[in-house]
Amino acid sequence: MRTLALVTGASRGLGRNTALAIARGGGDVVVTYRGSADEATAVVADIEALGRRAVALQLDTGEVDAFPVFVTRLRTALRDTWQRETFDHLVNNAGHGDTAPIADTTVAQFDRLVDVHFKGVFFLTQALLPLIADGGRIFNISTGLTRFAYPGYAAYAAAKAAVETLSVYMAKEFGARGIAVNTVAPGAIETDFGGGVVRDNADVNAQLAGITALGRVGVADDIGPMIAALLGEANRWVNAQRIEVSGGQAI
Repeated sequence: MRTLALVTGASRGLGRNTALAIARGGGDVVVTYRGSADEATAVVADIEALGRRAVALQLDTGEVDAFPVFVTRLRTALRDTWQRETFDHLVNNAGHGDTAPIADTTVAQFDRLVDVHFKGVFFLTQALLPLIADGGRIFNISTGLTRFAYPGYAAYAAAKAAVETLSVYMAKEFGARGIAVNTVAPGAIETDFGGGVVRDNADVNAQLAGITALGRVGVADDIGPMIAALLGEANRWVNAQRIEVSGGQAI
C-alpha cells in the first residue's frame, strides 16, 4: 500500500514543493490550505498528473477551535478516497512571516505567530494523533533563525524554537507507537514567505547569499525533496533530530 502524507500549508511555497516531491516518490497527499482554494486545487491536479491521489482540505492552523471539524472532514476524505482510517506522515509546514523589532512587536502579531507556529502545531498534532498510523512520521518545519539571528524575527524564531523542543517531547511520547518525530530547519529560501523578501529584494538576497557557505540562498527544490527523502524507509531510524537545510548559512 502506498504511503499517504498530510502536508499543511501545501497550496504554495515549501508546502507545495514538499507535496509534489512526496508524490514524485510514489506517495499520495492530503493538501491543506488556508485561503486559496484555487491554488490548492492546482496542487491536487499536479499530484494527480503524476499518477497519485490527492485531496485539498481547508484549514487555518491558527484556529484551534476549528480542529475537530477538520478531523471529521479528514476522516471522511480518508474513507472516501483511500478506503482507510489512518494516514502515514504528518508535515506541519503551514506558517507565515511577520517581522518587527522586539520594541515594536504588537500583542496581536505575537499571538498570531504563536497560534500558527506553536499552539497550532501542538494541538493539531494532538487532534490528528489517533489518525496517524503506527510506524508513521511527523516532521515539524522550523527555521535556521533558531540558530542564528536576523533582525525582526524574534517572535517568529522563538515560536519555532518552542516547536523544536516540542518535537523532542513528541518523539519521546509517540515512540511506543513507532512514530518518529523530527524538525527540519530551512535557511533563507526564495519563496513568497514574508512577502517574498528573500526572493524579490536583491540586496537582502545578496546579503544572505554572502553569509552562506554554498554561495546562494535556497530554493524550494532544496527543501521539499529532502523532506520526502526523510520520509522514506531508508531514514526510519532518524528520530528527535533538528535537521538544518541552509547550505551552511552563518557558519
